Amino acid sequence: MNLTEFNQSDRCENFSCPERSVSPALYFILYVCSAAVVLLTVCGNLLVIISVFHFKQLHTPTNMLMLSLAASDFLGGAFVMPPMLIWSIESCWILGGDFCFVFLLISRFLAIFSVYNIALIAVDRFLALSKPFLYTNAISVKNMCTVVYSNWFVCMVYMVVFYYYSGTFTCYAMCPGECFLFLNRFWAVVDLVITFIFPVFVIIILYLQVFMIAKKHATAIRELKNHTRPKITLHSMKSERKAAKVLGILVSVFLVCLFPFFIYSLLGDLIEIQEKTLHELIFMAFLNSTINPFIYALFYPWFRRCIKLIITLQIFQTNSALINVFS
Repeated sequence: MNLTEFNQSDRCENFSCPERSVSPALYFILYVCSAAVVLLTVCGNLLVIISVFHFKQLHTPTNMLMLSLAASDFLGGAFVMPPMLIWSIESCWILGGDFCFVFLLISRFLAIFSVYNIALIAVDRFLALSKPFLYTNAISVKNMCTVVYSNWFVCMVYMVVFYYYSGTFTCYAMCPGECFLFLNRFWAVVDLVITFIFPVFVIIILYLQVFMIAKKHATAIRELKNHTRPKITLHSMKSERKAAKVLGILVSVFLVCLFPFFIYSLLGDLIEIQEKTLHELIFMAFLNSTINPFIYALFYPWFRRCIKLIITLQIFQTNSALINVFS
């Protein structure tokens, strides 16, 4: 959204909801497709949550970050995407001002949390590849859970503190049919730096380092194959490289989905776009929540096995949590 100051009374005098121009048949199809996207997002991320939460073999530090991201994507699919899709299909916002305020806070919180969760994944892969012995000894599942809880808490506190001091809680107002929170230029820049520029800079720098380290590991693996070395060392290096590759794809898709909206946020005063296009940019940012489970299913055989076990209800059998999902 274009985060600028505005005169509420002048805007509302000239504001009106455009009439819906689509045919009833297309209108119905749009809602059916929207429901399908929401269902895919919710069910896909729910499968990730159940898989990592249920199977003991998947209780690793990196998977705790994936579980946290899946939880965020699940909440986005359940509480953000439905109102967003309704807003896009209808001619304007039809769910009321109070719900709009709650919707914007939830969507903003989940967006910030997802960015920092992805940054933590980048830190995790960097440490795992650059300092494997330190990572193995210092990073446990319990420690990573503490990091995840802290990330949720800090992002929530930031949201409350930022919007309190920016005056958003006490002076928000919008025209009927609108759903925007407007900030002055100073607070908009502060928010953009903290919630996007800084974490994305960290993500890009760390993953450039990760790819360089992974390239060195690939050379080392080729050399190890030509000498008699412990198989466990070779397997460990391959596993870390594969994890870095898959999570690198996940990070890249995330940035591709998020960049258009934040570029508009940065250059909003210089770019004139229609409100419908703005909805599409916001929806594209949250579409990443739908794509992530497909990335897991495409690159992780263990996730496909978990899906089979969940769908066939084998997880309700005794000691199902101990099933070897990697075999």
